[in-house]
Amino acid sequence: MDLITGIKERRSIRKFADKKVPHEVMEEIVNVAAYAPSWKNTQISRYIVVEDREKIAALATEETCLGFPYNCKTMSKAPAIVIQTVVNGRSGYEKDGSFTTPKGDRWEMYDAGIAAQTFCLAAHEKGVGTVIMGIFDENKVAEIVDIPEGQQVAALIAVGYPAEGIEVAVPPRKDASVLLSFVE
Repeated sequence: MDLITGIKERRSIRKFADKKVPHEVMEEIVNVAAYAPSWKNTQISRYIVVEDREKIAALATEETCLGFPYNCKTMSKAPAIVIQTVVNGRSGYEKDGSFTTPKGDRWEMYDAGIAAQTFCLAAHEKGVGTVIMGIFDENKVAEIVDIPEGQQVAALIAVGYPAEGIEVAVPPRKDASVLLSFVE
């Protein structure tokens, strides 16, 4: 599929087939996601794939999902949860540890967002469904799955092959006349 078609057709998938995504496919997806642009090519995104059903059940609790039941339900039925982390202190920073711009450490999440979207587009190309979730207790996630030192959780991404017969409607999109302005 061409890039624009992939961008237009990719949807957040919340219902999955009971079929594991092979490790080789996950590696291919991450190898493509590595091409996401990042601050001074810092490439701070990392991916931890959780396939252990007990750990997924622990991630899918109301406490971990901060009382958001929709994420609990989605995670509990996903074949895998990808914990996207970022390496702290690189994106938006100079080598001496000072911030390059007034945005400070907010560049980390900007880069994480670009990488997560690239991950999801690569997954879509492989027929793998994804949904990025941002409502979670980072400390609870770290109690369930060891997060490497010097990293923090940026997002949880439910991953799996879409359930049969699932069609996700295209949500309304704003037109360029609303989104675009020119300074001439």
